[in-house]
Amino acid sequence: MAIEKATFGAGCFWGVEARFGELLGVLDTAVGYEGGELEHPTYKEVCTDRTGHAEVVEVTFDPARISFDRLLDTFFALHDPTQLNRQGPDWGTQYRSAIYTHSDEQFRQAREKIAELAASGAFRRPIVTQVAPSKRFWKAEEYHQKYLEKRGMVSCHI
Repeated sequence: MAIEKATFGAGCFWGVEARFGELLGVLDTAVGYEGGELEHPTYKEVCTDRTGHAEVVEVTFDPARISFDRLLDTFFALHDPTQLNRQGPDWGTQYRSAIYTHSDEQFRQAREKIAELAASGAFRRPIVTQVAPSKRFWKAEEYHQKYLEKRGMVSCHI
């Protein structure tokens, strides 16, 4: 079985992780940080909005059961990709809309999906989602992993 990874930033990672974890074909999820310069960032450091990292969810999936395109559709349905550096009440660069790709094909598909959505008129403002190759995913502290599930919650504010 071929396994792939995809990494998405769509605001606070707790609710994003929960929604991706519900999809058939998603084998695992982990919340963490990507896109910054600081090595081994902590939640406290990322929340200062000075590390350059985004809160992200790394999704491990079976492409025979769920396509990257389906993951993209889920990602764009989960948040407002026209909000720069914020989602709902959360603001700062750590809450930016971002896709960190794990292959040239994922990069191409992500850019095409953004162009398709922009052309469709589905959003009233320009999509500001960043697309960049994944460089280094830093797993968040254990208490953040499956945060909502551990607390018997099904959603937060997303």
